[in-house]
Amino acid sequence: MFCSQNIAEFWNVATRPADLNGLGFSHEEALQEVSNIERLLTLLPDIPAIYTAWKEVVREHKVQGVKVYDARLVATMSIYAVESILTFNTSDFKRYIKFTALHPSSVLA
Repeated sequence: MFCSQNIAEFWNVATRPADLNGLGFSHEEALQEVSNIERLLTLLPDIPAIYTAWKEVVREHKVQGVKVYDARLVATMSIYAVESILTFNTSDFKRYIKFTALHPSSVLA
């Protein structure tokens, strides 16, 4: 499963130059990878309940700054009863004890 925010964040990293901590994909390569994701996984639609859940997450966890984007993913996970997230930034999700953050290396072993 994935949500629209996952694709937006993937696009950010995929199209960012490699020397700036990105993947350096061309526009076409990024589009192809998005198509692969869409073919393999189910899109969780953005629904109004996510906004309400997000407000609760940022209030409860005192979220500030750029961490607001992780909070939105957590809100989406909460609404759709998704228990884990695959991320390179597992430490960003430690505060959310109800969810498990998995690093890709832990599932590719």
